[in-house]
Amino acid sequence: MNGKLNVKRTIFVGLAFLSISAFWQFYDQVIPYLLEFSFGDAIEAIFGAGTKTAVTNVIMSFDNILALFLLPLFGSLSDKTKTPLGRRTPYILFGTVLASLLLTALGFAEEANNFPLFFVALLLLLLAMSTYRSPAVALMPDLTPAPLRSRANAIINLMGTVGGGISLVLVMFLVKKETLPDGTKAPASDTVYLPAILSLAGVMLFAIVIFLLTVREKKIAEGMKEATEEKQSPATAHLAISKKESRRSLFFILLSVFLWFMAYNGVTTNISRYCESIFGLGVSESSGFTLVALVAAAAAFVPVGMLSARIGRRPVIFIGIGLMLTGCLVASFMGMTMFLQARFVFYILFAMVGVGWAAINVNSFPMAVQISSEEDVGKYTGYYYAFSMAAQVATPILTGFLIKAINYRILFPYAVLFLALAAVSMCFVKHGDVKAEKRSVLESFDAD
Repeated sequence: MNGKLNVKRTIFVGLAFLSISAFWQFYDQVIPYLLEFSFGDAIEAIFGAGTKTAVTNVIMSFDNILALFLLPLFGSLSDKTKTPLGRRTPYILFGTVLASLLLTALGFAEEANNFPLFFVALLLLLLAMSTYRSPAVALMPDLTPAPLRSRANAIINLMGTVGGGISLVLVMFLVKKETLPDGTKAPASDTVYLPAILSLAGVMLFAIVIFLLTVREKKIAEGMKEATEEKQSPATAHLAISKKESRRSLFFILLSVFLWFMAYNGVTTNISRYCESIFGLGVSESSGFTLVALVAAAAAFVPVGMLSARIGRRPVIFIGIGLMLTGCLVASFMGMTMFLQARFVFYILFAMVGVGWAAINVNSFPMAVQISSEEDVGKYTGYYYAFSMAAQVATPILTGFLIKAINYRILFPYAVLFLALAAVSMCFVKHGDVKAEKRSVLESFDAD
């Protein structure tokens, strides 16, 4: 059982992450743009002239502030939950349905240009999303033997990338600026969002319906437990011996997570407005760059998972950091003239960032939960996301003030700095790097 990855089952498990990623991609790409340009006047009426960018970035940090407390909480609660549906599935079902309803309410509030209603709906929506993110992510290690988790996480991340890609396609084709009678485009404040928002809610619900029909969490988990009792894997035995020593590695893994999320989310939170300010591109046009990064990541996830099984998780993470750092460093030198002459270079740089992010994400979460036991996977998942969310609390606020003090050109040098610090932190990680037994490609990916 420990030698083969059930690809079909892992794909169905990944539907929960697809739903989550579809939402967060839309959130990062559209919500800051919407706040600044649709509700910018309302924000400045409350907080004063010239505050809309900084206030928008503060609002964008609310989800991460909530997540700092709620992700570990619901991760731990799901560890202790016992229902006919399993430990994680009830949270996934409840959270997705509630989030879809609130997302719909948010769309109608924006359509009515009602900022107070929009703000309340957004806060409630963020609360709903926080109830099931940790349980959904913890489900993969629950149902996957430890040596196979990098490859399983590659598939889970691939599903998440598909969700993000769906969201970007919805933005590109359904988020439109109104056309004025003279044929010109209306201001950004007149952009129409409701069709994309309703479609996104439908995608989230559809993904979870398929998940419920195909994943029998309790039955699979019981089978895993029986197999574990029959034969403890060498990886698990090694883990028990090195538990104390691995605590230090856990700290540096989590610190690295914090640092590279500072870099990555600093870019993703601001990229639509960066492109508007530096290159004069609207949100639907700038979505193309993010889509390239997602497509590149999608193409890289499975190969990266296989490479990690061969050479180890930690070396592949260093490769990923190097690719992202190089892409952001070159992007920091691109101005309007260079962009107009060689726009394709920007696409290449985003592809590099996408592949690098894939290399990091395939391996970082399995390294963190490798140190956990079967009884506290949800708790360690919560720790992982607490550190990533702590970065996402800080980085929108910090970039917001830096952009106001300097300009949007600071964005990519900012990312380079935090990626370099993440590389230093990873040098101190010595545990959590488990490689599977050598097998053929077909054996490693058993779809039966």
